[in-house]
Amino acid sequence: MKKRIMLVEDESIVRLDIAMMLKDAGYEIIGEAGDGEKAIELLHTIAPDLIIMDIKMPKLNGLKASEIITNKYNIPILLLTAYSQQEFIDKAKMSNILGYLVKPVSEQNLIPAVEIAFKQAENNALYKAKIDEMNDKLKNRKSIEKAKGILMEKLSLSEDDAYNRLRKISMNKQVTIEKVAKQIILKYGS
Repeated sequence: MKKRIMLVEDESIVRLDIAMMLKDAGYEIIGEAGDGEKAIELLHTIAPDLIIMDIKMPKLNGLKASEIITNKYNIPILLLTAYSQQEFIDKAKMSNILGYLVKPVSEQNLIPAVEIAFKQAENNALYKAKIDEMNDKLKNRKSIEKAKGILMEKLSLSEDDAYNRLRKISMNKQVTIEKVAKQIILKYGS
């Protein structure tokens, strides 16, 4: 499946040139915009895998548009600019900014930057999924501990006996121990 890219560049000739390089490399251009406002509007109807965005544009510049996009959508962004000043680089250090290209852009630096941006986005998604999974496990562990505490208090059980009681109910009802723990917490609170 082709990777889908949205181009945001106010200079139409530069945008066309970049689009041709990307198409030749096997990428699909699913949207183009000449300013940050139009880019944000387009995102309501398309879902690109990557956005390549110029920094200096009329109406809404690329840095501000990137900030809005990062806060609302989880789409990686590769910045494009004629300026390599440190202030732009510092402002570009946002969570979904995965690269920074200085114009004029050649195929030799565009395609590797795009490929690295896609790989970084993939890695970020994996890390986020792993963190979410670990947070869920921690929440479940806390629920089990809380339910154990309730059983220990209500039934005067030891910690091991309370856990074994949770496990036994879980097996008898054929539901997860986390679900049993949550039911105990709901019923007896604490």
